[in-house]
Amino acid sequence: MSLNFAKRMQTVPRSFIREILKVTQDPSVISFAGGLPNPRLFPCGPLAEAARAVIADEGAEALQYSTTEGHPPLREWIAARYRERDGLNVTADDILITTGSQQALDLMGKVLIDPGDTVVMESPGYLGAIQAFSIFEPNYVAVPLTEDGPDLDALERALAGNPKLFYAVTSFQNPSGLTYSDEKRRAVAELLKGTDVVFAEDNPYGDLRFAGERQSPLFAYRPENSLLMGSFSKIAAPGFRIGWVVAEPDLRHKLVTAKQASDLHTSTVCQRVVHRWLLDNDLDEHIAKICDCYGTQCQAMRDAAKEFFPEEVTLTRAEGGMFLWAEMPEGCSSMKLFDLAIKEKVAFVPGNPFYVDGREANTLRLNYSNAAPETITEGMKRLGQCMKEYIAGR
Repeated sequence: MSLNFAKRMQTVPRSFIREILKVTQDPSVISFAGGLPNPRLFPCGPLAEAARAVIADEGAEALQYSTTEGHPPLREWIAARYRERDGLNVTADDILITTGSQQALDLMGKVLIDPGDTVVMESPGYLGAIQAFSIFEPNYVAVPLTEDGPDLDALERALAGNPKLFYAVTSFQNPSGLTYSDEKRRAVAELLKGTDVVFAEDNPYGDLRFAGERQSPLFAYRPENSLLMGSFSKIAAPGFRIGWVVAEPDLRHKLVTAKQASDLHTSTVCQRVVHRWLLDNDLDEHIAKICDCYGTQCQAMRDAAKEFFPEEVTLTRAEGGMFLWAEMPEGCSSMKLFDLAIKEKVAFVPGNPFYVDGREANTLRLNYSNAAPETITEGMKRLGQCMKEYIAGR
């Protein structure tokens, strides 16, 4: 007997990163593969206190079914932060709490994408979005990234084709670590104005800035027909699976309907625990500790790359986030490099799955947030030696 799977499942890739993480379960492997926050920075004690308080004070309500939109005080807290820090005209009613920001991507696909619709993606682009959208069988148009954001000529051509959706990670992008400049944010907003294109801005890393000046989301320049996503995974703990999406009423109502069909609502207990933790603790102080740590780890990776990588390998310069993006000479294969590297007990994510055109990539993603500086140095030493052997052997 054979199973009759839906046609759409034939084109959806498995998560390449999740498959790699199986390989890195060996504790002797130094892994730069996962996009994992540093667990030493999880506020375990304060969260435990928040959890005890929620069960003691709000137990019956916290353990009951709740509204799809999410816990109202948590939505108001998020909205107030946007108003105070970014000057956005956002209220609690504009916010839908999701089960991680990954669910927001799935809901967007359900609400917006029919088979054959055009979706504009950054190149390279976030693998999780590529996987989520591929379920709905779109046609992708890739727009190359430059050091300060998308290639505007390429984006203008892509938008001229009347796509349904443009998805972007504008700050400390996954996988490249690149950030849109303020000039590019305004320019992209201008290109989008007057179009029917839905702009989806994913901003899970925006608070993780350890150099340079804070920027407002691109959403601030073009809020109409736009979505803005955020998450507590990178600034609290990913295990709660609490994200959110900001959207105007027509779009938000459709997302709510899709979420009702998916999971009714995000965990009531987790929402209330996070909200209690936010009320009882200084989030900005906690974020400052994360940024200080990640800045040190990022610098350790850049220093090690300068010492151990071949001169012809380039590395992006990140001012925040969790990733750096390396590029080997044209014609090199990061998949072949991975096979060499894993034998030397070091792992990374080859660039291939971050491109929607299925290319054989000479690029690779390196995560620095989940390893101590001395471990980063040793891992980069191993990886640099593998690069030298691979490039010389070509």
